[in-house]
Amino acid sequence: MSEPPRIRQKKRAFPRILGRERAFLADTLRAETTGGLLLLAAAVVALVWANSPWQDAYHQVRETQFGPLTVEAWASDGALTLFFYLAGVELKREFVVGTLSRISEAVVPVAAALAGMVLPAIIYLAINLTAENGKPHGWAVPTATDIAFALAVLAIVGSSLPSALRAFLLTLAVVDDFGAILVIAVFFAHGFHPLWLIASVALIAVWYVLQRRRIRTPFLYVPIALAAWWFMHESGIHATIAGVALGLVTRVVPDPGEEHAPAERIEHRLRPWSAGVAVPLFALFAAGVTLSGNALREMLTDPVAIGVVAGLVVGKVIGVFGGSWMTARFTRAELNSDLSWRDVGAVSVLAGIGFTVALLIAQLAFGDDGAQVERAKAAVLVASLLSALIAAGLLFRRNRAYAD
Repeated sequence: MSEPPRIRQKKRAFPRILGRERAFLADTLRAETTGGLLLLAAAVVALVWANSPWQDAYHQVRETQFGPLTVEAWASDGALTLFFYLAGVELKREFVVGTLSRISEAVVPVAAALAGMVLPAIIYLAINLTAENGKPHGWAVPTATDIAFALAVLAIVGSSLPSALRAFLLTLAVVDDFGAILVIAVFFAHGFHPLWLIASVALIAVWYVLQRRRIRTPFLYVPIALAAWWFMHESGIHATIAGVALGLVTRVVPDPGEEHAPAERIEHRLRPWSAGVAVPLFALFAAGVTLSGNALREMLTDPVAIGVVAGLVVGKVIGVFGGSWMTARFTRAELNSDLSWRDVGAVSVLAGIGFTVALLIAQLAFGDDGAQVERAKAAVLVASLLSALIAAGLLFRRNRAYAD
């Protein structure tokens, strides 16, 4: 008697997160949500201050020289390095022991993240290449998603939504961060000095060796991190890349009998400083855009501002949702039975919140043109606000459906 044919089950596009990984995800969501609210508060303070009668004081503080850098540069090149270090740790964790370590489960969020970066860039370029006064070199501004803001919105209006949706958003954000890191490293290096880069890479290699030898004392790691950061800054590559590199060479798998890996211990100590101090500090000195009537009118005709808003509000949604749907449609992956494509669509709108890294890229892309930097930043703020409001409305409706 012949054996009945085996039924090949499709793999889940949005997998269930279980065990240790689920606990880590919950901790990360809590920290990032709090950080998102603090980030929002810092952005509001910056906007109010920069548009108040004390706006001159705001710009004076931001441009004050403090040692080798200005206060604004310390916030973007220094404090934000801590954020990027944790992004590097999260990225390595996802590739080694997380969702991205399982190819069949990683393909959908990776495809969604890549499409969500490529399409906004294409939309921006299409607008700026055809405009008389367009600036195509700002194509990277609308490609980044701000995970802290996105998770904060999701937490406020989506308490009853399935955890698989939150897991998808977090995984997408990790891949998106990695893409933004590559963009900054490759396209926004200024005045490259290879010897400084070699010195920084050598110290990162020393960090790796110390990790391999299971050395734990911070008296070695802190000086190495500071020196690697400064040498990277002097090399012409953005200093935050040193943070990413150090995160990628930090050990994320515990040894037998070891309760926590070094990455988990360090992250537990540093995440509150990143979410509660470093990122809000960056927002305080990056989001202070003067929104006068003339500035808002200029935005309506500025191809850079139009490209940024269209890229984030339209390109991100179509890219993330389209990348997810096409991957699930044309591969053996399928949507998690707990979810609806309406849920995925609502979360895709959240990807249009491009605050922290988008503001940083705007500074890097238009650093020599202060007025254009201001318009690009204003466009990021407008697009992020629109995306947050639209996503909040959609998620609120989905949340009510699940609560009922």
